[in-house]
Parts: sequence; C-alpha cells; structure tokens
Amino acid sequence: MKTESLIAPHGGRLINRIIDSSRAEALAAEAAAMRSITLSTKQACDLEMMATGAFSPLTGFVGKADFDSICSNLRLADGTVWPIPITLAVDDEVKAALRPGQQAALKHQDGTLLAVIDIQEIYPHDKTLEIPNVFGTEDEAHPGVKAVMDEGEWLVAGPIQVITVTPGVEPAEQFTEFRLPPAKTREAFTKRGWKTVTAFQTRNPIHRAHEYLTKCALEICDGVLIHPLVGETKPGDIPADVRMTCYQILIQKYYVADRTMLAVMPAAMRYAGPREAILHALVRKNYGCSHFIVGRDHAGVGEYYGTYDAQLVFDEFDPHEVGITPLRFEHAAWCNACEGMTSAKTCPHGPQQKVFLSGTKLREMLRAGKRPPQEFTRPEVADVLIRWATAEQAVGA
Repeated sequence: MKTESLIAPHGGRLINRIIDSSRAEALAAEAAAMRSITLSTKQACDLEMMATGAFSPLTGFVGKADFDSICSNLRLADGTVWPIPITLAVDDEVKAALRPGQQAALKHQDGTLLAVIDIQEIYPHDKTLEIPNVFGTEDEAHPGVKAVMDEGEWLVAGPIQVITVTPGVEPAEQFTEFRLPPAKTREAFTKRGWKTVTAFQTRNPIHRAHEYLTKCALEICDGVLIHPLVGETKPGDIPADVRMTCYQILIQKYYVADRTMLAVMPAAMRYAGPREAILHALVRKNYGCSHFIVGRDHAGVGEYYGTYDAQLVFDEFDPHEVGITPLRFEHAAWCNACEGMTSAKTCPHGPQQKVFLSGTKLREMLRAGKRPPQEFTRPEVADVLIRWATAEQAVGA
C-alpha cells in the first residue's frame, strides 16, 4: 500500500532487519555453533525496535564512532540526529569469547534465539562519557544512570539479522493485537485517509489533562495515535496490562473512533528527559506520525530536569533535521472557576482553583479504595486503577 502522503522515515527509508523464513531457518541452524549473548530486557526491547524499523536508520547496535558522536553531539557520526546510543553491553566473560569478524547468537532470557549479530567492533563502554551527557546527572538514584552503571564494561557493535522478536513463551504483555510495526501503522493511517497524525507517548494511564492535550492536537491533525510504551519501565510504574485496559476503556467512551488509534511501542524507558523526548519523536516519525505531543517533564523522573527542558531541546536543531513537528503544551489541569480543562495560556486563575494530584497522593487514594476526583481522571479509569491498587496492597500485606 502506498504511503507517499505520510512523513518520510528518519534517514529517508524504513529499515527492516527481520529476515525471511527460509533464510531464518538456515541462520538458526548456523547459530547453534555460534557463541551466544543473552540479552537483558532493555537490549531485547532495543532489538525489536531496530528489527521493525522503529529505530530507523539504525541497522544494529552502534559502533564507537557513532557512540562518541551521539553522546557528545546528539548525532550519528554521519551527522544524522540521534540522541541516545543503542548499545549491546557485555561483561568480561562474554567479551573474552567474541571476536570482530565473527557472528554471535542473540538470545532471549528464556533461551529463544532472536537474532544474529555480525560483530564489527568490540570496544570499551565509556560510561563516563555516556552517563553525564545522556542523563545530565551521574546520580545512581536516577534509574537510567543505574541501568547503565549495572551494564557490562564492553560494547559489541554490528548489524543484526533478526529471526523473531517474540520469545518462545509469549507473555500476555506482548499485546499482539496492538503490537504494530511502523510499516503497519503507516498502512493503517493511509487506509484511514490520515495525512497528519499526532502521537501521544505515555507510560501512565491517561488522566484528564492527557485527554485534553490529545483532543487539542486532534483539532489540527487528521488522527491521533495513542502510543503507550510497554517495554521495560522502572519499579513502581503502573503495569502495562493495567494501563492498556485503561486506554481501551477511555478510547471507547470518550474518543471519536475513526480519528483515534491505539498501538503499543515495545521500547524500554531510559528516563533521559530532553534526549529521550527527541528519541520518542524520531521513533513516532518512523511510525508515520507528523506531530508529536511534548508535555510537562516529558520522559523525566524525580527533579533531574526542568519542567519544559524536553520542549526546549527541540530548538537546538533545524526543524527539518528532526522532521516531526513537536506540539508543546503547558501544564494542564481542571480549573474550578473556569469549569473545565485549562493551562496557563488559557486560564487567569491561581493554583487554589486547580485540581492537582501528585503521583504519591494518587497512589495513596487508590490503595485506600478512594476514587480520585472526576476532574482529575474519568471514573471508569479510576475503577480499573482502584482494583489494581487494592489487589497490589493485598498481595503485599
């Protein structure tokens, strides 16, 4: 199906690293004699994102020239904008068994053969370069920093040939019905006649402020892609299956069906704030979206980033280099005086008129079986969250 009317993928073409079934069968047989690398959850997520073209123009785990350039300049060595290095870290023991010019089998933690990497380089993992540049902090309390610190001291680089992205025992969290690769979302947008599509990134249930942002975006775009991240997140985040139930209920009752689409993004969170906002935008460009919602503290955690740093970072690039249009929204909330959703741009009233709930306060209410105010979240969503929170509390008691 033709998709010329949609935005071009990052780098100009959509990468596909999944090989055909006949080649996959032969490669799997060859892989039996190869050294193997068992992927971490983050690495398995990255593998899938590269395999399907979501990380276009990457064809594999990055080499040293790209690693250094990404960390220092937010670009690949050839100058293409890319904000976070996608790496395959291994420890000393694994590294000792590998050589450039060889191949290695990449396996899921359950033993499933996922892919083969053609090893071009093995180089030291320069965490002193990566961590402060990518995360803006070296504090190991930051989940992204800790994840990198816990990784191996060597990076294996090279293109990948992917046999499958699905482990042998498929968990319910695969969300197969909604796990659409970029080629499929592009087909769906074209079939619906959408030329402009806004993407909404989330790792949380959608509350009233999020709903407001997506509907504002729909006033200027043909459709909206609700695109939750369902890869690796930090402990304490609401599980993906609970969130998916919330999204489906909300879309069914409060969104226009032929203007709304739900799909999942199997990426891992880095919690890298501004840099991750750029990554999330480029990924949605690959999925075929022309616009991308960037709200308050996008991809942030704790107090590591300024409220709107993730919006300001887009100003560091020529708009044509990123390609996708960021939609920059102020912090939105219900205003009792205005009797509706507002932001600082649209409402003259002070914070005493606003309905705000911190994440901590919200979780306390849910665990107590108390319904958050409907000005903060839809009652149907609150029902799902209360059931989850009280069940979690019962298990932990």
